[in-house]
Amino acid sequence: MPPVTMRVIADHVGYSKNTVSLALRGHRSIPESTRDLIRKAADKLGYRPNAVVSHLIAQLRAGRTAQFQAKLALVNAYRDPKAFRTHATIPAYVQGCERRGLQLGYTFDSFWLHDPKLKAESWIRILRTRGIKGIIIVGLMDHNQLPPHLQDVWATFPTVVTGVRTREPALSFSCVDHHDLLIQAFERALALGYQRPALVVDERIDRLVEGRFSGAMLTAQQGLPAARRVPAFLQIEPARADPKLFPRWLDRHRPDVLLSLYNIVFPWLKAHGLRVPQDIGVIQLEWRESHAEISGMNQHNDAVGEAAVDMVVGQIHRNESGVPDFPRATLIGASWVEGSSVRAQTARPAKRS
Repeated sequence: MPPVTMRVIADHVGYSKNTVSLALRGHRSIPESTRDLIRKAADKLGYRPNAVVSHLIAQLRAGRTAQFQAKLALVNAYRDPKAFRTHATIPAYVQGCERRGLQLGYTFDSFWLHDPKLKAESWIRILRTRGIKGIIIVGLMDHNQLPPHLQDVWATFPTVVTGVRTREPALSFSCVDHHDLLIQAFERALALGYQRPALVVDERIDRLVEGRFSGAMLTAQQGLPAARRVPAFLQIEPARADPKLFPRWLDRHRPDVLLSLYNIVFPWLKAHGLRVPQDIGVIQLEWRESHAEISGMNQHNDAVGEAAVDMVVGQIHRNESGVPDFPRATLIGASWVEGSSVRAQTARPAKRS
């Protein structure tokens, strides 16, 4: 039986081949009722896209020199309007976005999410006037909620969030794989010969990533005898105000390596008379070039930014907009960076199942 082509579908439904092509790609220029009719007819007739042709077209497009196509909006969601330049982490996301945008032929206009002068109507008008086709949100570092009064903006433009999963609305997002990152760090600690790894993060940050740090830690600890399972220290912010909290936890549970996000653990350990790495090791869960001497996990936030551009450009090409019924996620793997805050390896790396 010969394959069903767009011409066959067009003859069946009484529309042109071009209309059928646009409808099957979900193009907004075709009325929704017509798109539904053509899609149902295609399904009934057994139409299947030609994967080889689609691949060849993608290869041809990839070989072309990127030219300016359109603009994207890069929205700073951090409370500091200068965070794209001054924050310790956010600029890496921005660099990845800009690098990938340049490769695909897109440029960026930057905005601040908390600009008090811009209401939803103003956002939409400005974005349309500037020819902006999609939005990437960067900098949700202490919460995962978007301003309710800007709901119409996300309903109008393809939008992707970096770093965290948002709620109300739940938008598609890209971020590091926090669960796998913690598992890798834990396994690395065991491979280095440590016996009592402990998680040190603030409870608020753990909630922001939906418990993926603490949940992964509990999973990783299942392979240890109960006596070596150290409870997490989740009181970073309270410990800044009460200097007794952290030492009390250290003395009670006696961890020999900390898996943490914070440089403040170094002065805390020193004040308690512990040397790094002679007495206790430290593995940073977000390694940064500014402290390259510290061992840790590189979250590759620039790759997270690149993935966000790929996602929003895909939405644009598919003519998708509005809050998705089923948000998509792209998770980026982290990698180990050797440093001097842990001791030399004394055991073979554990095999991952």
